[in-house]
Amino acid sequence: METHLGKTDMRKMMTREEINHNVECFKKQMAKFLNFEGENGAIIVNNADWLLNLNFIEFMRDIGSLFSVNKMLSAECYKQRMERGLTFFELGYMLMQSYDFLKLYEEYGCKLQLGGNDQWSNILGGVDLIRRIGHSDSFGLTFKLLTTKEGKKMGKTEKGALWLDPQKTSPYEFYQYWRNIADEDVKTVLSLITFLPMDEVNRLSSLPGEQINEAKKKAAFEITKLIHSEEEALKAEEASNALFEGNGSLEHMPTTKVETTKLSILDAMILVGFAPSKGQARTLILQGGITLNDEKVTDITYMLSDTDFKEGYAILKKGKKVFHKLEK
Repeated sequence: METHLGKTDMRKMMTREEINHNVECFKKQMAKFLNFEGENGAIIVNNADWLLNLNFIEFMRDIGSLFSVNKMLSAECYKQRMERGLTFFELGYMLMQSYDFLKLYEEYGCKLQLGGNDQWSNILGGVDLIRRIGHSDSFGLTFKLLTTKEGKKMGKTEKGALWLDPQKTSPYEFYQYWRNIADEDVKTVLSLITFLPMDEVNRLSSLPGEQINEAKKKAAFEITKLIHSEEEALKAEEASNALFEGNGSLEHMPTTKVETTKLSILDAMILVGFAPSKGQARTLILQGGITLNDEKVTDITYMLSDTDFKEGYAILKKGKKVFHKLEK
């Protein structure tokens, strides 16, 4: 099961199979930063191994009795939910995460739990639980979250969430997200998620006017290199330069192959992920948000043909920054 206090809504319940699949995906992603091999390699464990088999009465007697509801409700993560109603499932999340820390402490000697600063109360719950059973050598460490100027978590795109998995967010789309961050977010992004020296971070984030775009390009390249490799970062950079600056290659931009050039503009938009339905595709066209080969589309009944694929491909554009290549 999965929920996350600090988010607006609870996450969906997951099957054991879905959880196991996600664990393998996380391990693959983390293997770029952690070594899982050898005697001293990192260990990845699944809390479903102990949470799914808990006896409710025993858990509430042994663990629940060590928590004060009054103290829990003073935590910011619960205060935010009190107005709309706090379920017992949500209230119990702190107990489960705290119990996770206790199990890791007992089974693996884990003494430090790290997380975003929205997890501060939950991490402290674990530290306090370990203290209550007689140990004083557990600790919590939180780090600043990446947020927009409105205070919302960064990582949202026009297609939804920004994923580390290249099957969900291509390296090009990943690059473009960081290339298009707000000017005021440049210093925070460069400081927190690149390894550039702070002197260089300060120089880049202080560039005036349009020159700040050079800092955004640097951020996009460095972050894409970290997550997807330098080769993929170079490909994304080249595709971006080709689209926005007229130099570089279109070879590495998001591409969908089509069996026929004769398809409706609405079907094409759905195919490349610009809209989930024909209704929303029509709305985007009527709002003037779609171009085909640099020509604004105004006819919702328009049918693509060979003339739109003069060089073997057609370029669809959504808004100012989202591109997709249709290739026959």
